[in-house]
Amino acid sequence: MITDLPDTTTKAIAAELACARDRHSLATGRVLTLLVAVDDAGAESIDETLAVLRDASFEHPARVLVLINGDAEAETRLDAQVLVATDVGASEVVVMRLYGELTAHLGAVVTPLLLPDTPVVACWPQKAPQRPSLTQLGRIAQRRITNLRRGTNGVTLEQLTQGYAPGDSDMMWSRITPWRGIVASALDRHPGARVLSAKIAGATEDPSVDLAAGWLASSLGVKVTRLIGEASGDFPIDRLVLHCEGGDVEVAVQDHNTVRISAPGNADSLVAMGERTEAESLAEDLRHLGPDSTYERALRGLSGVHNEL
Repeated sequence: MITDLPDTTTKAIAAELACARDRHSLATGRVLTLLVAVDDAGAESIDETLAVLRDASFEHPARVLVLINGDAEAETRLDAQVLVATDVGASEVVVMRLYGELTAHLGAVVTPLLLPDTPVVACWPQKAPQRPSLTQLGRIAQRRITNLRRGTNGVTLEQLTQGYAPGDSDMMWSRITPWRGIVASALDRHPGARVLSAKIAGATEDPSVDLAAGWLASSLGVKVTRLIGEASGDFPIDRLVLHCEGGDVEVAVQDHNTVRISAPGNADSLVAMGERTEAESLAEDLRHLGPDSTYERALRGLSGVHNEL
């Protein structure tokens, strides 16, 4: 069900949410409030964002407050849509278009609509702020999720590293979780061998490849060389070679859903691994609402990565 509330107030939105629960017998057990900040980039972009939120909500039923900043010079106005039931999966979603002075007061807009006694997560699925924790939404949230894959405002991984605060994360980090598990498994097949250095090859300017390199540098304490090139499949990381005592361990993409693992003294093995969707990446980030110390170390490890053409 979709209810339009033109030129409305947060009080009217809260009342409509309460009525929607009564009309549709919706469960009230939302596990968190998700604050989503997007720019007014057109209906297609908004629909894509809502589809990601809907798919992620099946694992994490939430109250989702989507804030779309419109023209700051226009007359102050709040237009809203309340979406519940089959239109948004297991969540209840409020899409709010802000105009005029409201565009500068996102925190005040969402505060009356926060669920009591539940965690608050802020998400920027399109444009990442340089310092998420210092934004109005970031100050409210205990977890802050950016998405450098769509970082069209020029924010870089280096800037996110400089602006990092406990509770920050990026969807490009959760995107490579299955791959990190495969790498750990590959090293288990070669126990006792000390890793001397590593080389990783992947798509040019893909933040997930850089995060993978930072993770290796921080975890292994060795020189990591990041080779600049194109990934051969859908997954951004094409090949990893760990130079170990006694021989190299290699993890390489075989095709769009298979990874090959090679280790000295063992036959090559093939492991299934596909490209993660944004909804899957977001759902994983929402599972862990405390600080992600491994992500922090991966960011700090970027200083130990050498880029090579």
